[in-house]
Amino acid sequence: MTDPEPTDAQAEAARGHIALWLDPEDARWLARHCCCPDDAAEETHDRCLRLRFRASVALHRSGLHG
Repeated sequence: MTDPEPTDAQAEAARGHIALWLDPEDARWLARHCCCPDDAAEETHDRCLRLRFRASVALHRSGLHG
């Protein structure tokens, strides 16, 4: 296994992203759960998918996926 690549804080800030520190278990929960109601708008589902994806990527990049 290779060492995780550190996040480029300046590049993320340039994209308009902010840091959010989560406990790995919270990130795993977020990556695996969608709490959208069945009748949620497509925009809401899309936002949920983005958040879940980013939580999963954060775990992967930190070497804590799984």
